[in-house]
Amino acid sequence: MNTLDQIEVDITVELGSATMPIHHLLRMGRGAIIELDSTEHDPLRIYANNTLVARGEVKVDDGHLSVEVTEKIFKLG
Repeated sequence: MNTLDQIEVDITVELGSATMPIHHLLRMGRGAIIELDSTEHDPLRIYANNTLVARGEVKVDDGHLSVEVTEKIFKLG
């Protein structure tokens, strides 16, 4: 098991996404709002090394945010 302890995995949690021209992005300032393609009730997408591995939802406990895994994604091949 010690060998596995040395392997690092980059975990990314995606709330949603948006597509926009770069000039819109460059003109944004503090307080700008970017509309995402998902709602507050849609599951979060959880990636390990840029591969979708699970879906989840946000949990708040004593002011601390966390992500609860609600569904594992199994891809064969």
